[in-house]
Amino acid sequence: MTARRGTASRPSFGEPVKISGRDGAWDRVRADLEERSVAVLHARLADWRPDQTGGPRLRTLLGRDWERYLEMTHPDVRMRFAASRMLLKFAAAVALRVPPQVIELGYGPTGRPYLRGCDAVDISLSHTEDLLLIGLTTRGLIGVDAEREDRPLYTRGLHRHVCTPHELGALARLPPEERGAALVRLWTLKEAYSKAIGQGLRFRFTDFGFGPDGQPTRVLAPDGAPGTGVEWEFGTFSVAGGYAVSVAVSDSGFGGVRDTAAKTMLDPHVVDLLTEALGEDEDPTDSTAGSDTDVWSDGGEWARGAFAR
Repeated sequence: MTARRGTASRPSFGEPVKISGRDGAWDRVRADLEERSVAVLHARLADWRPDQTGGPRLRTLLGRDWERYLEMTHPDVRMRFAASRMLLKFAAAVALRVPPQVIELGYGPTGRPYLRGCDAVDISLSHTEDLLLIGLTTRGLIGVDAEREDRPLYTRGLHRHVCTPHELGALARLPPEERGAALVRLWTLKEAYSKAIGQGLRFRFTDFGFGPDGQPTRVLAPDGAPGTGVEWEFGTFSVAGGYAVSVAVSDSGFGGVRDTAAKTMLDPHVVDLLTEALGEDEDPTDSTAGSDTDVWSDGGEWARGAFAR
């Protein structure tokens, strides 16, 4: 399941970066985004568990998602929703060099999240069990998805409902013990690609497919004919002791945006109004915020209050 080094299937972007809480390896995330135009990160749900009291700091961080958070009645669903949005905002804050509470999320018709006012950075979100997964890119579009590698999709007969004829034939030719992991790979690739193009479950999984692992990963028509070209890139990785993570990235052809700081992309007057409204004393788009410490210098103490300790 892990992307094989030295083969044609190896993507140009790096492996997902593990983030262990607020003080995680954000320098690696920023370096991946600047050098490869793609950053993927994963974290444990327990490390991003919000304050159970849901205080004012969590409300400020969730922003427009606060009402949606309150409407959720199941405690586990609420916790996963809040934790995933917190991680997403902290990741976006690294790219934009602003405090996380300044960032606002919007949602497209299919529920696909985006950064309001910052269309130079595309984002994607996935979570399953204890894993949170975030993707960011300045190339074009990105989609990410994760599943347990040992999820029994094949033994439950799911392949007959989500695979193309070409994929069914390829799976049948594999040894029985390899079919389960192969189907999980196909499933996560399909989910990631569907998320990237903003279709979600509207795009039937039997209408497009992928080739076997170890070959250049491209979208294929149901009969195995090429469906996309080099404008799309895919990768599948194994992370966190048993999760398959797939990433789909498109290249718009204009190259990645190297300077993603909000100060560069946003009207300074708009930034000033946001800062004033949120009660920040310092300019959150200060261009000197180059290190991990600097990024959180005007929001670090504030952010700690949003987590249970």
